Amino acid sequence: MTKTVNKDNLFSLFELLIITIFWVLIFASPFLLPSNENQISWQQTYESWLSFIPYLLFFLINRFVLFPYLFLRNRRLLFITSAILLILVMAYGIHQFENGPELSRNRMHMNESLNRPAESFAPPPRPGGQKPLPPPKRLPPYLMFVIISTLIVGFDTGLKLSVLWVRSEQKRVDTEKENMKIQLAFLRNQISPHFFMNTLNNIHALIDINTEDAKESVIKLSKLMRYLLYDSDHGKVPLSKEVEFIRSYVELMKLRYSDKVDINLSFPEIIPKRDIAPMLFTSIAENAFKYGVSYQHKSVIDIMMNTRDDDLYFRICNSIHCSDGKSAENESGGIGLANLRKRLDLIYGNDYSITTSQSSDIFEINIRIPLYGN
Repeated sequence: MTKTVNKDNLFSLFELLIITIFWVLIFASPFLLPSNENQISWQQTYESWLSFIPYLLFFLINRFVLFPYLFLRNRRLLFITSAILLILVMAYGIHQFENGPELSRNRMHMNESLNRPAESFAPPPRPGGQKPLPPPKRLPPYLMFVIISTLIVGFDTGLKLSVLWVRSEQKRVDTEKENMKIQLAFLRNQISPHFFMNTLNNIHALIDINTEDAKESVIKLSKLMRYLLYDSDHGKVPLSKEVEFIRSYVELMKLRYSDKVDINLSFPEIIPKRDIAPMLFTSIAENAFKYGVSYQHKSVIDIMMNTRDDDLYFRICNSIHCSDGKSAENESGGIGLANLRKRLDLIYGNDYSITTSQSSDIFEINIRIPLYGN
């Protein structure tokens, strides 16, 4: 929520900056435009500023009345009609003001005070005795107001719509990120209860068989709990911690099963200093032990991890001991594999691959994911 508020403030400041620059340039135009005079005529500057006031007034009415109360409430036709009527009414007022007697008297008084006869404004003669060019014709002030006010409506409406669109897109992105976090937390929390339940069951079975192994299991479990409760709460964890977690989990499993279970681990000798999403492989490792181990038959569980370039490759194989014709993916994968696919979709999008294969007695899962830079 705080980040959203800060971004809204940033957008508002950006919009205010654009508007401020626009009107500063408008009111500074008498100083920026070229002039035939060497000195600034403050009287003419003052008159120019007075001529800008109707534009500023129209801008404020459009921004704080017409746009929010008509355009944003889906009264677009009424907005356009009101803007046109306002432009015409203000243009008519400017026309009446320009042709009023009071303004004519002010102009005559200004010319007298400045002692600048009309002859002094005559254009200089052209070379070769040609007649001087006539002064350029200027649009009437009311017509100029109609044109510029139309441009102001387009500029202000476009600016406002652009800012609103950027805000809505940012809110959409923030909402998607928040939903993704909630879904990831939900999927990760689904892993933890199953993991603790299975591990506690293992320790409970060890208490009557080997007290020392049971004590060692409690110590290892406490380390795993620390990882689950603190380290995995972040979006990324060092790959070395994830490898250590898998090793500790497998060691706990080894304490429970007899020599009939052949458990093999293969990890890189040097773990790259890269990051990974936490607990990606826990659920399928649990399922491998849950569905791939038989006390009556020889069982095999192979876990292999390696890295190449910027990708991590993870493979896990387990024996198949289902005789009722069920698919090994449904039997060995189950909810854990489905949750893993959902997590990978949320975290990596399309930048990952996961495949399953099955032979007569082995079920295999292969995963490729990108590694984050550290």
